[in-house]
Amino acid sequence: MINRNTTLKEILKIKGASEILLKHRVPCLTCPFADIEMDKLKLGKISKMYSIDIDKLLKELNKLTRQPDNQATN
Repeated sequence: MINRNTTLKEILKIKGASEILLKHRVPCLTCPFADIEMDKLKLGKISKMYSIDIDKLLKELNKLTRQPDNQATN
């Protein structure tokens, strides 16, 4: 289950997660510096920094984790 402490590195292992992050305008995916720190960037902190609705984002991401083709990555 994805929560506020889940790192971007963990989230990006989930099929379809990058599309959801982009939909919610998570800027870290296109930031060259973020690539270096993907294993340290936590979803809650990113959401707070960029005024992203964390509850909506978590709901959509966790919906992905329940899909059969993403079960092995959790």
